[in-house]
Amino acid sequence: MSNTKYVFVTGGVTSSLGKGIIAASLAKLLQQRGFSVTIQKLDPYINIDPGTLNPYEHGECYVTDDGAETDLDLGHYERFLNIPTSQANNVTTGKIYQSVINKERKGEFLGKTVQVIPHITDEIKHRVQILGNTGDYDIVITEIGGTVGDIESLPYVEAVRQLKWELGDDNVIVIHLTLVPYLAAAGELKTKPTQHSVKMLMQSGVSPDILVCRSEHEINDTIKRKLALFCNVKKQDVIQSLDAETIYDVPNLMFKEGLDYVVLDKLNLSTRKQPKLRAWNQFLERHKNPTSTIEIGLVGKYVELHDSYKSITEAFIHAGATNKTKVVVRWIHSEELTPENAASQLAGLNGVLVAPGFGDRGIEGKIAAVQYVRENNIPFLGICLGMQMAVIEYSRNVLGMKDASSTEMDSKTANPVINLMATQKEVTEKGGTMRLGAWDCQIIEDSKVFEAYKTTLISERHRHRYEYNNDYKTQLEEAGMKSTGINPETGLVEIVEIPTHPWFVGVQYHPEYKSTVLNPHPLFVSFIKAGLKHSKIKK
Repeated sequence: MSNTKYVFVTGGVTSSLGKGIIAASLAKLLQQRGFSVTIQKLDPYINIDPGTLNPYEHGECYVTDDGAETDLDLGHYERFLNIPTSQANNVTTGKIYQSVINKERKGEFLGKTVQVIPHITDEIKHRVQILGNTGDYDIVITEIGGTVGDIESLPYVEAVRQLKWELGDDNVIVIHLTLVPYLAAAGELKTKPTQHSVKMLMQSGVSPDILVCRSEHEINDTIKRKLALFCNVKKQDVIQSLDAETIYDVPNLMFKEGLDYVVLDKLNLSTRKQPKLRAWNQFLERHKNPTSTIEIGLVGKYVELHDSYKSITEAFIHAGATNKTKVVVRWIHSEELTPENAASQLAGLNGVLVAPGFGDRGIEGKIAAVQYVRENNIPFLGICLGMQMAVIEYSRNVLGMKDASSTEMDSKTANPVINLMATQKEVTEKGGTMRLGAWDCQIIEDSKVFEAYKTTLISERHRHRYEYNNDYKTQLEEAGMKSTGINPETGLVEIVEIPTHPWFVGVQYHPEYKSTVLNPHPLFVSFIKAGLKHSKIKK
């Protein structure tokens, strides 16, 4: 039997309180104390995964090494813990029901009536314990999406109740993240929303072991005592979580509040060592005390919701700290960008990143951005679709193929410099069918990317259906756009560069997914360094 301990993080009062950041911060502290920790996200929606969701609905879709399309919180988990997640780290209601229905169709339930209890809750418990049963982890932290009281969350809360009963209070604890709002008119903090949230959780048979209370103001002992009394916890188990300057401050704040100590006490685990957070705090020191500032343009079509590009903006923070540089992001909507206004829209930038995406909306704006930065020697990084737009722009404006395009946007183009992958031509279903997960790439030494990676073989995560068309490779290379990274298995081009440009790199993969606090992605570090150099040339 596994000795793994389980910590569940639920949310109350309102959404977006930061369950993922609290879970990641706690995991970081426990990891620093010498425990092997992983984090899992249970999402209550019926989609199988967020891969088919519009980014406006759900923010970015994060991709793991093993090809899982997951919730963006898994990005936080990896950035904080510096260890990869997998398919098992993100479970949706859609996956749960799909699995149970498939078993029913196979006759595995021997004719029994299939019900939420026990069949759905058993499947949830099975998914929760998959990571624990590997024997790789001392502690599994599971974040339950949504808010207590939502109909969608009820089966998950019931599964937690059952696990707590089956495994015991020493092996399963519940942290309830809630809000203690400040009413300016009354001039005081209000505990009633938290009381009602906990009452709702207890009506489902689950009593929280620890309360983490988000607030804009200090929660004094009187309020902690009141919350403890009404919510059936000890006063020392009421932890305040004040608004932080940056999410990367939260581990330090939670350490100061003693969250990790309380958790270990509840789980009957002895403290192995004190968390030092040395490298973490060195990063914070660089991040908060930059010696330079640059402005990078992020060109995309979902810029109204910044979470659509969460991993990219976090990678900017990591790379900025490495260069002791504050990276200011200018959000540029690709639909509003034209060849006529590109100069004014992109004026003053020290670098431009053309972001990933799907479909033909905003494509011409992205191409206009690429042309402007190419012709004006501004550092450029194109990711996935951004790389493809760079190939199209070069084909049109340097090779003179005015009709060059991608078959994704123009299925009848005479010059499909970007084409549907051969393996995708028979695919009809949209979910989970792209080229996903980690793939190798062979880099040539005489290149900007080799300078960044310092190695000739890399592995990066992908999420796309369309590829660079090798039929045009010779023409493009002879015209000056070099293919500096090739997938050794398929021969497909993964990286393009323009050697005559100060820093012009397009990559088919998603480097942002692998950038962490302790291992900033080398490509982003190099890109920001090029932006810093550009800012000094301008002066």
